[in-house]
Amino acid sequence: MSASQPIRQKTISSSYSSLVLTIIIACQLMIVLDASIVITALPEIGGTLHFSSASLSWVQNAYTLTFGGLLLLGARTGDILGRRRVFMVGIGLFTVASLFAGLSQSAEWLLIARAVQGIAAAFAAPSTLALLMISFREGHERTRAVALYSAVSGAGGSVGLVLGGVLTDLISWRWGMYINVPIGVALLVLAPRFLPETQRQNGRFDFTGAVTSTLGMTALVYGFVRAAADGWSESGTVLSFVAGAVLLTVFILNEWRAEQPITPLRLFASRQRSGAYAARLLFVGGMSATFFFLTQFLQKVLGFSALEAGFAFLPMTAVMFAMVYVVPLLLPRLGSARLLIGGVLTAFIGMAWLSRISEDSLYFPQLAMPLMLLGIGAGLAFIPLTSAGIAGVAPSDAGAASGLVNVAHQVGGSLGLAILVTVFGTASRTAANHPLVDASSQLEARHELAHAVAMSITGSAVFMALALAVVIMMALRLRVDVARREPLRSRKAEQM
Repeated sequence: MSASQPIRQKTISSSYSSLVLTIIIACQLMIVLDASIVITALPEIGGTLHFSSASLSWVQNAYTLTFGGLLLLGARTGDILGRRRVFMVGIGLFTVASLFAGLSQSAEWLLIARAVQGIAAAFAAPSTLALLMISFREGHERTRAVALYSAVSGAGGSVGLVLGGVLTDLISWRWGMYINVPIGVALLVLAPRFLPETQRQNGRFDFTGAVTSTLGMTALVYGFVRAAADGWSESGTVLSFVAGAVLLTVFILNEWRAEQPITPLRLFASRQRSGAYAARLLFVGGMSATFFFLTQFLQKVLGFSALEAGFAFLPMTAVMFAMVYVVPLLLPRLGSARLLIGGVLTAFIGMAWLSRISEDSLYFPQLAMPLMLLGIGAGLAFIPLTSAGIAGVAPSDAGAASGLVNVAHQVGGSLGLAILVTVFGTASRTAANHPLVDASSQLEARHELAHAVAMSITGSAVFMALALAVVIMMALRLRVDVARREPLRSRKAEQM
């Protein structure tokens, strides 16, 4: 009888851990895919709610900008009020906002609902990673949990593209919003029973930091989008960049002086963490922009339907999730640094290959194979990037550190797309102005659009190259630091 007791206890513990991980992963997937689930549905949304071509991009931006801009405040709120409590409030608001987004009867209605979704996600997302860190012991158990979390964070965007295409073609774009409602209700029921609550900390809310960071990033993104349409010297473009620079400068000064900042600048004292945030911003910037442009290429150049365009991303999604089982096996043998460099290098090769597309490209192999390389590279890179972004932080800073991981992810996507939209706008201006009066002009327009997409994806490859440079410098610096610590350890050992 006594011999069977430990086995029973282990089974119960394993089942409990699986439920905790399922709740956290389900929340993260729901939040991440909502940034991309609308991309393949944008043409139908525009026709249904009478968006102009310029305002349609804000269906995505309204979500990602409020999400990325308020993540730091959401992380700090979890530290002060308790992460499970803030998690549940965020999920509840996200669920209600999703219902109203699906019920939208006007463009303004949808944009407000999307912005509220982003606000809610900003408060729920930081708590997911922080709760994961306190729920799983350091070692194999935590490595596996972080691997799943990272795979969902990385692959959620491509899952959203597939799911958005399926729902748009088979039912309606509105179900991309409605699908969050039953998931949100289930999370609200399960969270109080299985997620641990963290100890509340005394503190203040840094509203100045939250407002200046959100408005500053919004101004920068707006500046890039406006530059694509009106040019870099246009007064509105210049004012947007100036406003963004001023607001972000105020944000940094405020964080330096604030008694309890939403972004403790001490988190950037670690070169490993700072490098991880920068590399993630660049990596996700390149990936997210590619999703946006490649979706247009598939539908407008190759003639895919929304459903077919969504399924075109399946090779990348499948191999990215497969890496969840491969990375824990490779990590002990290769180490985080080699795995990270190998992943970013593989993604760079895939992106460079993908940038060679033209109007004559076939889906296989010219698109499917580089997409698989992107999936492999992202699957290898996101796990060590996530671990590096939260490495060595004190428990009191866990929420802020996990918030910065998500900020780098969301802000990277927004900024990357905004920057490369200027490349796309310049390269496609000829196609946009080309009169489609006959078959010859339509063929020329397809050629110009394909060229613009290829140039934009070339920009994504540049983002990947910069991310590769950052992670190589991270690895070299880490090796130097280890080499410096070894003599100190030897001296201490001799003294003992």
